Amino acid sequence: METEAYRGPVDLACHARAGLTKRTQSLFGPAGHAYVFFVYGMHDCFNVVCRSGHGHAVLVRAGEPEGGLEAASRLDGPGRFARAMGISRSFDGHDLTKPPLYICPRDRPPRIAATARVGVGYAGRWADEPWRFFDVASRRVSRPPRKAIGRRRPGGEN
Repeated sequence: METEAYRGPVDLACHARAGLTKRTQSLFGPAGHAYVFFVYGMHDCFNVVCRSGHGHAVLVRAGEPEGGLEAASRLDGPGRFARAMGISRSFDGHDLTKPPLYICPRDRPPRIAATARVGVGYAGRWADEPWRFFDVASRRVSRPPRKAIGRRRPGGEN
């Protein structure tokens, strides 16, 4: 699993920087809902809204195939992840506690590393924030990690 955090209107890499628009309406919506946007004229990208009304979200950049997904499924990149999972803009605003798209608990605690985000060089100092997180045991990340800034387990354990 690989994710990136975006911190509302102050974060120049976040879509919330433009304020509340038709495109960002669900980004400013309730926490635990999907924000799905279209990028580069070809990819849907899936985010989880994290703070109601503030434009904070986490982009899902990659995942591990399990269950009915083929081991060869391309889940390494936000566009490929959304496509393989069948996530389109039709899920924008969807409550992620309800089928057909919902978040399940993990069966084991991940070992997490953090690096700078990917592809947001235009955002000035915000591009270097260590807000890209991935499971160090995963072979499916969207880009090979640059030097990890830190490793941690949920709850602060190492």
